[in-house]
Amino acid sequence: MSLLAQRLQGFGTTVFAEMSALAVATGSVNLGQGFPDTPGPAEVLDVARAAIGTDLDQYPPGPGLPVLREAVAAHVQRFRGLSYDPATEVLVTAGATEALAGALLGLLDPGDEVVVFEPLYDSYAACISMAGGVVVPVPLRPPPPGEAGRWTFDPAQLRAAVTPRTKLVLLNTPHNPTGKVFDRAELELVADVVREHDLVALTDEVYEHLVFTGARHVSLAELPGMRERTLVVSSGGKTFSTTGWKVGWVCGPAELVTCVRTAKQFLTYVNAGPFQPAIAAGLGLPDAFFARVAADLEHQRDLLVAGLAEAGLPVISPEATYFATVRVDGDGLAFCRELPHRVGVVAVPMSAFYLAQHAELGRDLVRFAFCKRPEVLAEAVRRLTA
Repeated sequence: MSLLAQRLQGFGTTVFAEMSALAVATGSVNLGQGFPDTPGPAEVLDVARAAIGTDLDQYPPGPGLPVLREAVAAHVQRFRGLSYDPATEVLVTAGATEALAGALLGLLDPGDEVVVFEPLYDSYAACISMAGGVVVPVPLRPPPPGEAGRWTFDPAQLRAAVTPRTKLVLLNTPHNPTGKVFDRAELELVADVVREHDLVALTDEVYEHLVFTGARHVSLAELPGMRERTLVVSSGGKTFSTTGWKVGWVCGPAELVTCVRTAKQFLTYVNAGPFQPAIAAGLGLPDAFFARVAADLEHQRDLLVAGLAEAGLPVISPEATYFATVRVDGDGLAFCRELPHRVGVVAVPMSAFYLAQHAELGRDLVRFAFCKRPEVLAEAVRRLTA
């Protein structure tokens, strides 16, 4: 008999651990996990270095240091045109993952349903389950084989997903793992459903600044009538190449943020004292910094996408994020297990981002990360095309 709680059955060791171990064992280029291999900007790192060894090593205030909450509010006003009170409407968390977990734990009662687009980031289903909720997926469909295009969804399926038990819609844009950016028309469809059924929206926008030419990120909270019913989650890890610092935040109406804070105070309580002023400094960097980060990453995307295509792997080019998707002939998990031994490159199967009962939808899809130095990507391409 398993000692693992029933609500966590099925959430065992992730495929990322398996693929990372394979990368080490085979000396492969690891394009599986989505973390950058370059340091963040000196303007951010230097603030953290100066903070270590000071009083900032001790517990920060429960909601986060005022300097960071004020910086988050100013940043959101600057880029999204939304005003939040840093004292009551901004909460600092241990990365976006804790913000999402705190929101789900703080808002869901057993049996409450959460509508979420699938494939989905792997923590979503686990956190919904831990909160006693039920995942109700709406499929994102890749473009047909051999055709260029975007991931799309059927508005009728979105509407059909809502039942009397629905409490919340969880939206991830820019979207991991597909690299999709929900456009204004798609966001209007989501907003219509949320408003019509008096739901809460929870948005994961950690890749908000990593958007490429031709796409534009719009927060769901920017749409009419949505700020007052939306919790917006983001973090500094992706933008500033500091994923290990785990500094995230959530913005929203005070009543909703209080729900998150009530759960969060019994999770980590607080975190990352010396790193909070550093992320605050990063959020205040000029617009040119954020444009350069996106442009550099777009160049890395183009390097990998061209190489994958040259290797005969049909690519669905992403509009944002760290990830490109390819179609393979056969089973993606088997492909990923064989690839390190064959050519010395690691990827992850997209089936890992589907609920177990829907894994077949991602069976022939594989995700590669391009948030690596150009020379690392060039080596991966060389191995793939040799």
